[in-house]
Amino acid sequence: MTYTNSKQANETPKPPIAKLRIGLVGANIWQRITEEDAFYSVSFERRYRDNDGNWQSTHSYNVDDLLILAKLADQAHTEITKLRSGGAD
Repeated sequence: MTYTNSKQANETPKPPIAKLRIGLVGANIWQRITEEDAFYSVSFERRYRDNDGNWQSTHSYNVDDLLILAKLADQAHTEITKLRSGGAD
């Protein structure tokens, strides 16, 4: 039997607070606000077309994606620093 927190079940998932993309690799910045502070996390994904031509996403990266991931991580860090300081730009 699976139990679900009724508050979570009724909440609409919040979209990422920011989206960054370089080519087919993207980073989503998520914000979680508590009574004490705001917390940020980042998820990364790579888009690709499967054998049928349909778009898919993965969290596995090729060697050619690693520099792009590093650049996106740097951009995400900069964006989160701006969000923490209250500035949009």
